Amino acid sequence: MSDISIRITGRAGRITLTRPHALNALTYEMCLAIEDAFDAWRDNNTVDLIVLDAEGDRAFCSGGDIAELYATGTKGDYAYGRKFWADEYRLNAKIFAYPKPVVSFLQGFTMGGGVGLGCHGSHRVVGETSQIAMPECGIGLLPDVGGTLMLALAPGRMGEYLGTTATRMSAEDAIYAGFADSYVPQLQWKTVIEALETSGDVAAIDAAKIAPPGSELEVVQDQIDTLFDGETLGDVLNNLRIKDSPLAQECLKKMGRMSPLAMASTIEAIHRLRGPSLSIEKALDLEYRFTFRAMEHGDFLEGIRAAIIDKDRSPSWQYADMNVPLATVATMLKPLGQDALTLERTR
Repeated sequence: MSDISIRITGRAGRITLTRPHALNALTYEMCLAIEDAFDAWRDNNTVDLIVLDAEGDRAFCSGGDIAELYATGTKGDYAYGRKFWADEYRLNAKIFAYPKPVVSFLQGFTMGGGVGLGCHGSHRVVGETSQIAMPECGIGLLPDVGGTLMLALAPGRMGEYLGTTATRMSAEDAIYAGFADSYVPQLQWKTVIEALETSGDVAAIDAAKIAPPGSELEVVQDQIDTLFDGETLGDVLNNLRIKDSPLAQECLKKMGRMSPLAMASTIEAIHRLRGPSLSIEKALDLEYRFTFRAMEHGDFLEGIRAAIIDKDRSPSWQYADMNVPLATVATMLKPLGQDALTLERTR
């Protein structure tokens, strides 16, 4: 497959995304090929660890390739999208629970589906150019691919902030928020990968990592906790409007571009998940309830139209006044019954 290179080099299973012209966006076929590799290497004693990286300077993976989702969805065919999301989520869960180390090198943009691929492994390496974000609310989705798990685990109310504003995290911010582990200068990545291939030992990362610069998000954590301390989107918006601060104004501006239904559902999902019973399975199940309905009942198709197809950046969102009924959020997140997500492979 020209979009991806899968091979064994030394002691490492190697997966490299090779479509830098498309910011290494993840296609359905790439997703399935990656899962095949993970399955094949699980019990292969010659493979000690898996290394994920990507060609190009601009992106590890900018997200999922959503052109086919839009093309099928606008024709009233929602089955393709539902199958795509179900299979992608199965891969996310597999990476999260993989019994061998999974090392990812996250240069440039790592967003949406890229987070699902690169940020659930055991060793997540970032560097000078890393920009990590969950921008799904901007296209009418809630943060998925296990993103709600990471948002629920982020410090304080950082998850609500990152999920509803789509703020891009630097390497140091990503480490602080729990989306990455190690800061390694990018000039050293090639050497580190070669050491991983030769030794099969993740100690090569520890030998190369350095202390990252200070996190800007950590500096404003207390402000974020105050601004996003609300049970609903309406509560958060009230806080932001009352607090006349530069950060509050910036948040209102960013959220003004997002789908209100998606933001309201994101906040509800994070609140449901946060706590001692949080698991990747619960997060993916809740996300799938939303994405299953996103084309037919949500803002997803309109979000893609405005951002990708017509590029007018003027989506006609439902509940444009930001007053999203609690009942509507509950409907988007209610159990799917016989259509519920299954993480068992069926093909």
